Amino acid sequence: MNIQLLNKNISDIKADITVEFLTPDALAEHTEIRVLNQAGFKAEQDSICFLHEKGLLFCGTDSKKSDDIRSATVSMIKALKSSNYESAVFSVLKNSSLAAMVEGVVLGGYEFNEYKSKPKEIALKNISLASNELDFEELKKTFDEAIIIANATCYTRDIVNKAPQELNPETFAILAKKLADTNSLECNILAELELKAQNMNAMLAVGRASIHESQLIHLAYKPANPKKIISLVGKGLTYDSGGLSLKPALNMVTMKMDKAGACAVLGIIKAASELKLDVEIHAFIGAVENMVGGNAYKPDDVLVSRSGTTIEVRNTDAEGRLVLCDVLDYAQDAVKADAIFDFATLTGACVVALGQYTTGVMGHSHKLKHDMSKAASASGELTGSLPFNRHLKKLLKSEIADISNVSSKPYGGAITAGLFLDKFIRDENKNKWMHFDIAGSAYTETPWDCNVYGGTGAGVRFMSEYLKNI
Repeated sequence: MNIQLLNKNISDIKADITVEFLTPDALAEHTEIRVLNQAGFKAEQDSICFLHEKGLLFCGTDSKKSDDIRSATVSMIKALKSSNYESAVFSVLKNSSLAAMVEGVVLGGYEFNEYKSKPKEIALKNISLASNELDFEELKKTFDEAIIIANATCYTRDIVNKAPQELNPETFAILAKKLADTNSLECNILAELELKAQNMNAMLAVGRASIHESQLIHLAYKPANPKKIISLVGKGLTYDSGGLSLKPALNMVTMKMDKAGACAVLGIIKAASELKLDVEIHAFIGAVENMVGGNAYKPDDVLVSRSGTTIEVRNTDAEGRLVLCDVLDYAQDAVKADAIFDFATLTGACVVALGQYTTGVMGHSHKLKHDMSKAASASGELTGSLPFNRHLKKLLKSEIADISNVSSKPYGGAITAGLFLDKFIRDENKNKWMHFDIAGSAYTETPWDCNVYGGTGAGVRFMSEYLKNI
């Protein structure tokens, strides 16, 4: 589907159907009010009404705010995709809502059909956004940025949605190398021999029973005069069976999404390099498959991590933090960053705490939390802060090692997972680090907002917004 921004009056653009966004107040004054009343259209949020004989589609929205416009645009694109119209046009309401319109079209219209033998054919080919009253140069900049970020989000979704027999740690490394070649990024990949040389024993233990070698992937985007240096760390469990602490069968379905943190990190560095941001970005990914076998790591094992910290394994399904603790330690040695952000589908407890729509944010810096909340709000993503405290930290105590990989009590699980990672953040980096638990927000089986079935690309939009504002 092609989407374009045109410096024209909407009446001068030829299209099969013209779309109008109406608030209840605007509806009351519309020239088509009589016909719309007969159709029962009340301009409620996300409602639609076709006047086919006049080539018009009306979309209801509670307000002209970005979140409402994005949601209404999603309803619009779904309705158009179900029709036989080949082209549509609508006016840009204002610069501040343009990105939301683009996201509504691109993200709301996204489909993953790679495994369909006969994908449904869509007649809709062209979407035009019209504006000849606003500053077009400013609009074009907003439009181009929104397209880059939306496409990077779709790229992230594509990887999350890949089936586990196709995307394993080794093929993930190939995919990352392809992105590096396409976007002129530096790329360094450590396979198992190099991981052993780095003493990354926690990460290696998790992948030990897989037939696919674990991989540490390091991509770097280095502009000429960066304002800051940012390290991004992603959990890349290409599949998580739970290991010997085996997941129930129903819980194992969708575990291809356990690589969503790593996918988000790739999407973010893709967007940043295409936006040509003046920020140096390093992406570190621990790509691992957690499987069962005679050589699988076990509850009661004691692992010696890269930092030298010993870890008592009490549950092999708490594996993501074991991968991340080694990757975080490696990243702190590899790059002296101004900020370190990790993304992980880490805990079901985060979904219990915040629901499926919201990313959990943890860390020590109140300023970073505030900046992330502001960026998330501007981007349309949802975040919620979960507070660390010393009492929950005590629940990770081990009698035989430096730390246990799970809490001794089943409460505050998202926070205790974050506190486990905090153990591996050096004192000088404590206020530079943020942990994002995207377990709920990274994948959905029920469409919501601009997210369709499958991977959502959680993290790409709000982190791109944060990086743009540096």
